[in-house]
Amino acid sequence: MRRVAVTGIGAVTPVGLGADGLWAGVLANRSAVREIDRFDASPFPSRIAAHVDGFVPADHLDAKRARRLDRFSQLSVAAARMAVEHAGLSERDRPAERTGVWIGSALGGVAFGEEQHANYVSGGVRAVSPTLATAVFGGAGASNVSIDLGIRGPAIGNANSCASGATAIGQALGAVRSGTVDVALAGGAEAPLAPLTFGAFAMIRVLSRRNDDPAHASRPFDVDRDGFVMAEGAAVLVLEAWEHAEARGAHILGEMAGFGASADAYHLTAPLPGGQAAAAAVSAALADAGVAPGEIDYVNAHASSTPLNEAAEARALHRALGTHAGSIPVSGTKGLYGHALGASGAIEAAITVLALCHGRLPGTCNLERPDPELELNLLRRDEPSEARTALSTSFGFGGMNAALVIRRP
Repeated sequence: MRRVAVTGIGAVTPVGLGADGLWAGVLANRSAVREIDRFDASPFPSRIAAHVDGFVPADHLDAKRARRLDRFSQLSVAAARMAVEHAGLSERDRPAERTGVWIGSALGGVAFGEEQHANYVSGGVRAVSPTLATAVFGGAGASNVSIDLGIRGPAIGNANSCASGATAIGQALGAVRSGTVDVALAGGAEAPLAPLTFGAFAMIRVLSRRNDDPAHASRPFDVDRDGFVMAEGAAVLVLEAWEHAEARGAHILGEMAGFGASADAYHLTAPLPGGQAAAAAVSAALADAGVAPGEIDYVNAHASSTPLNEAAEARALHRALGTHAGSIPVSGTKGLYGHALGASGAIEAAITVLALCHGRLPGTCNLERPDPELELNLLRRDEPSEARTALSTSFGFGGMNAALVIRRP
């Protein structure tokens, strides 16, 4: 099996655009959560979210494509283009048939479908965009990236809830390792900020109700956490066969070393309380990377700021990492940018690569009173580190679990 290098990062997030913007946002340690202004959220118990401000599609896509794509596909294509540019990948460096695309998303173009349904109700079929049919299916992000960049290898979308982005990266890792492709663009995108789409989560009471204090609403691992904060965003990583990256003189940011996945087979919204299946995903990722639990130097946790999920995640880490779990530095970066569902795992994989590359571990924004029952070594602020091997976890509705092991090059 071939080693797999990470050579580029593209990001469109509430805390910054591009690899440099994302990292600057992480170090600034300021929450991007604010009151929703995309629609009237007054009917809902939660009225806050993390928006991507400053993203102008026409700045990243040609004008015609920017008009034709819905926001989900705009985010997917823009992040992919940024990743290719960051990696310094010319068309010659990524032969069409030897390059693939993997983009995960929990909801895909559902928000755009909601918008078009409103148009249909008010104006009839003539008011509906002719792009509706090609925007709402789950593979639209991967398809549009492949069309935009002329990629003819596999173009695969998955909808594994909040584990989608990490799953896409894991699938791409396997394809590069096995020789199916030499280069892969892999990550996740999510654009869920529409009334019914947002309201569906608000109505099942999984969102924070800290409407009077948005900046402190997303608070991973804090005793006062009361639910996650919805967000939009995207991140795409360039994965290359190690020898391919070296041959073209690429700057290698990190090594994607292992992937594991599992299912709780328990409940559609609640995690398996004991964390057994989540632990199995972590253990599988460690085995895939050939890494022992004691070799993990940092954990970027899923840490969605929900009481049940973080308790289950802590138990999973203790099961998988054993006696080392209580001493390994752990942080949850969703305090900065909320929870972008299927994009979160990709954003956090990107942050983990950058953390190892820069020798600095992120803190956990809004962690004021760490939950003592979790028994984890939680980082409140960023700190220098010589960490070499890290774990990034993603757990989603339906009990879908994914874990990635990432090494410093």
